[in-house]
Parts: sequence; structure tokens; C-alpha cells
Amino acid sequence: MTDSAKAEESHDHNLRHILAYEDLRDWIAEADRLGELRHVTGASWEQDIGLACTVVKYDENAPVLLFDDIPGVEPGFRVIANFFGGTRKNMTLGFETGLSKVELSDAWADVYSHEQGALIPPVYVEDGPVFENIQMGDEVDIEKFPSPVWHEGDGGRYIGTGSYNVTADPDDGWFNLGCYRIMLKDSKTVAFNTGLGKHGRVHFEKNATKGEKTPVVMVVGGDPMTFIMGGYEVPSGVSEYDVVGGLRGKPVELVRGKVTGLPFPANAEIVLEGYVDPEVEVPEGPFGDWCGSYTESGRMRPKCEVVAVYHRNDPIILGFPPQSLPDEYSRFRSITRSALLRRAVEASGVPDVKGVWCHEVGGSHMLTGISITQRYPGHSTQAAQIAAQCQSGAYAGKWVIVTDDDVDVADLEELIWAALMRCDPVNDIDFIKYGWTSFADPRIDPEQRAEGNITNSRMIIGACKPFHWKEAFNKSTKPSEELLSMAREKFGYLLD
Repeated sequence: MTDSAKAEESHDHNLRHILAYEDLRDWIAEADRLGELRHVTGASWEQDIGLACTVVKYDENAPVLLFDDIPGVEPGFRVIANFFGGTRKNMTLGFETGLSKVELSDAWADVYSHEQGALIPPVYVEDGPVFENIQMGDEVDIEKFPSPVWHEGDGGRYIGTGSYNVTADPDDGWFNLGCYRIMLKDSKTVAFNTGLGKHGRVHFEKNATKGEKTPVVMVVGGDPMTFIMGGYEVPSGVSEYDVVGGLRGKPVELVRGKVTGLPFPANAEIVLEGYVDPEVEVPEGPFGDWCGSYTESGRMRPKCEVVAVYHRNDPIILGFPPQSLPDEYSRFRSITRSALLRRAVEASGVPDVKGVWCHEVGGSHMLTGISITQRYPGHSTQAAQIAAQCQSGAYAGKWVIVTDDDVDVADLEELIWAALMRCDPVNDIDFIKYGWTSFADPRIDPEQRAEGNITNSRMIIGACKPFHWKEAFNKSTKPSEELLSMAREKFGYLLD
């Protein structure tokens, strides 16, 4: 049975959802219980940690790595990487470990919600483990942490890859969590990196318009679920803390920064608190980004002065560096985006959507497959155009392939087969210009980038049988699920 067929079968069943961890240390214990934790001692932050990640990130069944006894840093200071893989990815999202990737994606979409009735606001507490160690003012030294050089071509050390920033809207005060990488500049300075249109960037621009610095806290080590929400498409005005509370079934416990008052989890590992200066920029990158290429050299980003640091005893940096595709990052985003994009297409009124997959090889953004049961002329065009431009699909998209319901769109070879066999390039490919894209897109022309024109074009590939003669279209040799099941039952031993 294909992944998509399994998802259709399991979609009607109520899967038990429970997050078996409160913080990163609980999560590590659960990964260890699953037999998927490996301890690595003596690896250097200068090169070894990045090399180890290069090895494991291309194997979705590779273990999570916990680096300890790192040379040149205080004993007990640790780094963890490759958290989303194996069966632990199911545990991370709160489900049983036997689900396929499409089943997991579909199950996740069933429990995720940012609607008002599903939200549980956080509660504030006075103290927590994150305050076990406090540095203020001149005491601040962020170079004491084992921030790795993740890729050989990186322009420096990145303390934040599996991190999120917390900012407040200066107009109405709602708190946003956003995943924006953090480059270490010196013992008290980091670069503030946000994409155009992202909520953290909007908050920064609002403050800059008023001539004010932007208060920010950066959670460098936290529980994986809150990190996941920091990189999610939660709408403006809704705090990710409220969404996490809804997913946990109870409020997140927060403390407030002692300088800015911004909130962060009481059980976080490491938190940097500071102010972003709209008048001062510092070099940022290059960095091996999610597109599988390095960001451009010469990039400048606003400077963030760190005025306070809070961390637990024996703190842990959560690492989540991208690699060339497909990798851990793309597998993670494909699972957490695909079914939600399907829901968005269905919510717009497109009927009979049978499958959607945001493919790993495109970083979960640049190649989307969508299958439908055709009901009327233009149905396939409608589905593809909406998938390319709805809120869940608009950012950094590039190709959308729409095909018939006999194609498993989560299977890359099957999807490309449909595009080759059912699409006439002249008649069945359309283009959209000036789409919202990412600074990381390596195809943006240098002149266009210099002008601030961070847009791209989209290709819509119609790989459905032409509606007006689909009944006469050559039949596929792909066996039915019933026949395939029979074949496996009778002759599966041949593959043993």
C-alpha cells in the first residue's frame, strides 16, 4: 500500500495524541528510550560537530547526536543535533512510532489548530531552571557556549539554528515566535536575521519607523515542539505559546526577561536577551541554508546587543542546521507542511483533493505535488493555482505539479512520471510572476537582490489526463492496490 493510500485509510481513525516531554531533557530521555540516542564525546565546535552532522543528516533513520566534553568549553556544556528522524519524529509530534511519513503528516494536521477555541494561553511563574545561571551587562559572554561552525563554507559560528526569537508587536503587544538563525559576532553581539514579510521582521520595521530598538529574546535551547511552532505558519495576532498550550492540553509556563520583560519558557536551556539596533548593521553569513546552497557573501543584517544571558546548569544548544537536500530540515518541513497545505486548498473550495506533498528535494517549498479526482474542466488549474498562492504555499514556492488520483504524489518518481507522461509542455504549463520568495533562493539575480526585489516565478505543471478526453487516455500499467497486495502476499518471499 502506498503512503498516500495508507493516509486515506488512517485519516478516519482517532489516533491518540500526547506529547511525552515537557522540555528538551525529557525529549532526550524519550529518544534514548527508543534506542535512537548516540553520545559523542570530544568533538570540536570548530569542525567535528559539523562533520558528524554531515554524515547523519542524509539518513532519515540515523540517531540523534548528543555532543559532550567539547574541547575548549566548560565541562557539561553540550550540543544536540539531528532530532527529527527515525521513529522519534513521531514521538516529537505526539504520535505512535509506527506511522508512515504521510500518515504522520495527516495525523499532525488533524491535531494542529490556531483557531481560538483550540488555544490555551500561557501562565507566568516567578522562577524556573533557566534562571539557574544569570549574566547581566558586563558579565555577558556568549562565546562561552560551544556554538559550532556547521558547514565548511560558513562565515562564522551560529549559536542559533534550532532556536526561535520572541518579539512583541509594538502596537498591540502580541508575542510572536519566529525561527531566524543567529550568527555569533563577538561575546556580546549577534546578527538579527529575518525574512521580508515574516512577523519578526514586521515588528522590527514598526519599531524602526519610530526610531526605536527592538527588544528580543532568543531561545537557543528549548523543547522541540515550541521550536517547531516558531517556524510555523501561525497567523498574525496569534501567539505560538497559545498554540503550544493547545497541543499540550495545558498552559506553557513562562518567565519574563529581567531587562525587556519578554516571555520565554521557564524550562528553556539557554536564552539571550537584547536589543536590535535599526541604525547599525553587521556582516551575516555566508551560511549553508535550507535551499542546499550558501547565502550570498556581503550580506548585512541589523546588530543585536545581548544584555542578559540565562541558562540551566549543563546547558544544551539545540542544533538544526540545513544540509544539501534532501536532509533533516526538509523531511521535517515536508511532514509538518504537506497535510496543512492540503487543508488550505480544500478550505478554499477545491473539491476532491486526494493528496498533497511538499517534497523534500525542494526543501518542502519549491516542489509541491497535488492529486485530485477531476470533476470539471479547469479543476486541475484551480487546484494548482491555489496551492501555489494560498498562505500555506506562497512562500518560496517554485513548481506545482497537479495530477490524477491514481498517482501517489508523495512518491517523487511517480510524480515526475506523471509530469512526463501526462503533460504537454506547450499546452499544460503555466507561469506566475512576482511570487513571494526567500532571501535563500539562489536563483534571485544579484541586481534584483540589490534592489530588494525578493520575488520569483512559479511553474504550474498540469499532469492530469486532459479532462475532455481522459476516458480515452492510455491506461496506466500501475497495478491496483488489491492486485499489488495479492502479489506481495503470494510472492513477497522473493524479496527476503
